[in-house]
Amino acid sequence: MRGNPIGGKTALVTGAAKRIGRAIALAFSDEGVNVVVHYNSSEDEAKQLVAEIERRAVKAWPVQADLARPEETETLIDRALEIAGPIEILVNNASIFPGEKLDELSSESFAKNMQVNAWAPFVLARAFARRVGRGKIINLEDSRTAGYDWNHVGYILSKHVLAVFTKMMAVEYAPDIAVNAVRPGLILPPPGKDESYIDRLTGTVPLKRHGDPKDIADAVVFLAKSDFITGEVIYVDGGRHLKEYTDGQNPD
Repeated sequence: MRGNPIGGKTALVTGAAKRIGRAIALAFSDEGVNVVVHYNSSEDEAKQLVAEIERRAVKAWPVQADLARPEETETLIDRALEIAGPIEILVNNASIFPGEKLDELSSESFAKNMQVNAWAPFVLARAFARRVGRGKIINLEDSRTAGYDWNHVGYILSKHVLAVFTKMMAVEYAPDIAVNAVRPGLILPPPGKDESYIDRLTGTVPLKRHGDPKDIADAVVFLAKSDFITGEVIYVDGGRHLKEYTDGQNPD
């Protein structure tokens, strides 16, 4: 992939132990980027990923934090800097994805979605701006942010907030920090679902197929390499956001 070389730099990837976060961490390691592998409860998977990255002749470190706990979120950047040294890239990938419709949404669930999916990325980005001062921040949003997700209401509301944070931070932290976002579409089935869950939804995608975690990782690496993009959003969803239902319940 063309762009500025990023080999030798260090990235902190939240939720890196599994799924899309794991693909992002491995894509960075392929570019020679050292990776701080954040995890919450997936300690074994995080340690396995660290070992796999180290076999690629780059450095990796596991770091635990429950982003639902403000006190752990607020210290994560400092702890990552302590174990890894300078960090040039922050990827806010970790999120929760509880299922609930509008009439089922509780204040507790709303607050937890906001804490993990919107407030924690902002707190980490703000700490990165204060403690690091230069580099790239890449937030993982969601292609459904173009509309609604009627079956994951607290989740999609929090992603709308994150989308606003992305644009505000791009202005606030310029010129030394670029802040961008990637919006995945149909990539992986949610936890507890199998491949058939997303296979049956490919008809809603103009390209008539679902994506792969590597598609997201490629977009993240592209933004990490760019020196003249900020406040931008890349949809990696096969065009699905162009057909979103914004005036009624979606087909999921």
